Amino acid sequence: MTLDNKPVYTGGCQCGAVRFRVEGALGRASICHCRMCQKAFGSFYAPLVSVAEGTLHWMRGEPKRFQSSNHVRRGFCSDCGTPLTYEAPDGVALAIGAFDTPEHIQPTIQWGIEKKLGYVDTLSTLPGYPTERDAQSIAFVKTMVSYQHPDYDTENWPSRKA
Repeated sequence: MTLDNKPVYTGGCQCGAVRFRVEGALGRASICHCRMCQKAFGSFYAPLVSVAEGTLHWMRGEPKRFQSSNHVRRGFCSDCGTPLTYEAPDGVALAIGAFDTPEHIQPTIQWGIEKKLGYVDTLSTLPGYPTERDAQSIAFVKTMVSYQHPDYDTENWPSRKA
């Protein structure tokens, strides 16, 4: 919370070229299963949360936009490709995964269920393991150096040449 008692949310793309700040309450969080959202996110569905007009501020860079239909533009980082926005005549929604604390934004509704992939509802029944359990990837993970922007605002990014 800020001193004026408004919640503040921050986030951005994977490489840090685009950063945003939302000052005020978020709208309804949802997931959309429509085919257009599946393709835009390269995923099973698009997790999105709406933001009120005037609460979204681009702090570093701004998304490049793709006109995905006659009604909708989709914003993404032109450097790393991270999906960031869904922009329609009734407002803007941000990708939940682009927030620094996505765990605080829980979807409450689903849209486009006519295109929902049949196996999505059974994903939680698949066996799950921590990364370290995969013996073949232990050395890979232990020697990995991430160039991904951290989950907080930084003065400058990248802090060094990657």
